[in-house]
Amino acid sequence: MKVLVTGGSGFIGHHLVSALVARGVDVRVLDIRSPGHMMAEVEYLEGSVLDAGLVKHAVAGVDQVYHLAGLPGMWMPDREDFYRVNCVGTETVLAAARAGKVRRFLHCSTESILFDYPGSRGAASVPTAPPAEAMPGAYTRSKALAEARAMAAAADGFPVVVGTPTMPIGPHDSNLTPPSQMLLHFLDSRVQLYLDFIVNLVDVRDVAAGLILAMERGKVGDRYVFGGESLRLSRILELMATISGRKHVAIPVPGGFAELSAGMLELISDRLTKRCPSGTAEGVRIARSASDLSIDKAKRELGYAPRPIEPTLRETIDFLLGAEQAKGLDEKQHPFRTAAE
Repeated sequence: MKVLVTGGSGFIGHHLVSALVARGVDVRVLDIRSPGHMMAEVEYLEGSVLDAGLVKHAVAGVDQVYHLAGLPGMWMPDREDFYRVNCVGTETVLAAARAGKVRRFLHCSTESILFDYPGSRGAASVPTAPPAEAMPGAYTRSKALAEARAMAAAADGFPVVVGTPTMPIGPHDSNLTPPSQMLLHFLDSRVQLYLDFIVNLVDVRDVAAGLILAMERGKVGDRYVFGGESLRLSRILELMATISGRKHVAIPVPGGFAELSAGMLELISDRLTKRCPSGTAEGVRIARSASDLSIDKAKRELGYAPRPIEPTLRETIDFLLGAEQAKGLDEKQHPFRTAAE
């Protein structure tokens, strides 16, 4: 069996590819960048999911497609990039997979689009996400539209299943995904201003295992949430302080204040720095609507069994602190090295 993993060089993608290779699967990866560690058993194609010709080539001869490629985060200089990569990219991969008669297609979505919205009750538990117009920003709109395209293909008879990770953490997150960025931000902050919301952390290796289970056993047109443990951010900060040994002053802030502050940071990035801000209004809106998403369906129908999160949190913090120390040593040894290098 031959499998294509789009976004296979990313954090979840790397662990998914490793798990597939360990099972003896023939894997091809399509990503805009090469992974930090290339596996000899894997075929790597470098390029974008917006390149229809390349996507068609990548899908050729493939039995299954895991579509993980996407643009994460909450800020880009041009917000339309979210739509282009997340929605149009999904359309491009779906079209090629359908033309290539792929036997199964796994679309990787996000927990950020699952929340209650006006006129709906329990939206996070039903197989369809809230409509795109209910989303809190450009990123979530693009992901909601992408999932809608995947669900529409399933309704049209194409064998699509949707996997939805919560907030994956773990070692070897070399590109620092949003969950790792959040942890590192608080590790480096002596005074921690935080919005106390529900955070569902999950080991990235459990996400990879869950995606494989969904591909093998999931019902076409259904969504499966792959989470771990739901904790208040205040509790996570307590655990981080204990694990890292770093002393912090943690100060909770109201949701309105957090959203206003994030909006100001975003405005400065948009108008002046053109660099990603430390917070966005969309991110705060997502946090304010966060709920304890159920993983019972994945457990019951797929046999999904995530591990306790505290050992993974410890492993993640050790990795982040080690990477931070290595970066500091490298900068001391090479003080004139430029970012372009």
